[in-house]
Amino acid sequence: MGTHRHRNHSNHSTAFLTIDPHMLSVLKTADKVAPTEVPVLIEGESGTGKEVLARRIHQNSQRASKPLVSLNCGAIQESLLLSELFGHEKGAFTGAISQKVGLVELADGGTLFLDEIGEMGLETQAKLLRFLQEGEIYRVGGKTPIQVDVRVISATNRELAARTQEGRFREDLYYRINTVTLRITPLRQRPCDIPVLAEAFLNQGTQTRVKMFSEDALQVLRQYRWPGNARELQNAVERFKILVEAETISGDDVPKHLRLGRREPEIPEASDTFDLSLIEKRHILRVLAHFSGNKTKAANAMGITVKTLYNKLARYEQETAH
Repeated sequence: MGTHRHRNHSNHSTAFLTIDPHMLSVLKTADKVAPTEVPVLIEGESGTGKEVLARRIHQNSQRASKPLVSLNCGAIQESLLLSELFGHEKGAFTGAISQKVGLVELADGGTLFLDEIGEMGLETQAKLLRFLQEGEIYRVGGKTPIQVDVRVISATNRELAARTQEGRFREDLYYRINTVTLRITPLRQRPCDIPVLAEAFLNQGTQTRVKMFSEDALQVLRQYRWPGNARELQNAVERFKILVEAETISGDDVPKHLRLGRREPEIPEASDTFDLSLIEKRHILRVLAHFSGNKTKAANAMGITVKTLYNKLARYEQETAH
């Protein structure tokens, strides 16, 4: 029933870790609006923690005992988005072999989190606006209105105001979803949060021998620009937990591309190619073993796609076979 697309977050932490003065005032505003029913728009670059903030608002609301249902509008083809949101009746279109309940219905009584709402096409925007005005939906191919009570929290990494001027986002919908706008600043603009987050990521999830960062390691992390924000930092810390042999992460343990302030690793000299591919192979196999063979978790920790990981593993198998 579309559950593969959404996540119910009751077991997740609602902590948005920060000591940055601007972000502390954003959290204060978030906590004030949480118990109300007003729609909230969260703006911020990818990886800044928009979903964590949405979860915090939901958990501090009157709807906390009901589901928080998330949908990434940018991850689904536009043709499937209507069916995903509003469901469909059996036979509504080719392949609709049974009735399907949409995510809006699944969130009834709770909160619907629409991530990357700026990616939503104009047809879906019109249907969403109608639902927000009327409080009822029609499944695709359905004739009967269904009453649904949800609070909508939206998020975007785009400048929605600019998209409305370009005619790519409906102005009436824009004003409907942003009664309160919360803006998360990128990590590079709040370096004081980098050690706080790095240490929190080090202590969560799989426990390893690594216990702490040295001051010079933290200094290097503070100086890097983190284009992928907190998510990129979390992936970097996962790699430290797997690769560092000592209890303390030193400045020398930080990869060269982070020390140089660049995201891309350096292109190796021709003479180093063989050794580097061997080092990469050992690294990938260690990460995979650390996650007990779970390719999705391993790929996430290394910051590569699952497809890339499969391709590399296939290559290693061929090398072994020859």
